[in-house]
Amino acid sequence: MKKGKLFVISGPSGTGKGTICERIINENDDVALSVSMTTREPREGEIDGVNYYFVSDDEFRKVIDEDGFLEYACVYRHSYGTPKQAVLSKLEQGIDVILEIDTQGAMNIKKKYPEGVFIFIKPPSLQELRHRIESRGKDDQETIELRLSEAEKEMGLIDEYDHCVVNDDLDEAVEKVRNIMKEEKNAVSCN
Repeated sequence: MKKGKLFVISGPSGTGKGTICERIINENDDVALSVSMTTREPREGEIDGVNYYFVSDDEFRKVIDEDGFLEYACVYRHSYGTPKQAVLSKLEQGIDVILEIDTQGAMNIKKKYPEGVFIFIKPPSLQELRHRIESRGKDDQETIELRLSEAEKEMGLIDEYDHCVVNDDLDEAVEKVRNIMKEEKNAVSCN
């Protein structure tokens, strides 16, 4: 059986990467979204085990001590990690896996799993990114400024990715990511 491919999709907060991933997952039975673990509180409408595994700092530390993460990082004052066994098991079953993570996590994955396909989702501009973050109404002004400051740093990592998709039109961005995944899945390895 052919192994599944790992697709790492990341970019600044507010670029639409979650929506892009959701659309791709909903239209493909052979693609799974990795569910990350976090120490932050659930946002309204988020479900434990679906959006994230919400855990305490102590529970998170225990998984670190057991080498149970593919990657983990502290982002916006909270810890986030990708449970290793769930991802590797799906790949072995021939299922493609999408990791929707921040750039720090993506760079950690790249060190441990360089055969992954790394896709950066970029906003059309920082002004548009500010508008998107403010309009979703989930963050206070201090957090918005922190996210925008981080976004500028994160965009400096674009060259570390295999592909970059500008999300100025959601349908077009989804189509571009879908095509990248199809091309990468069909690529022949010469190793």
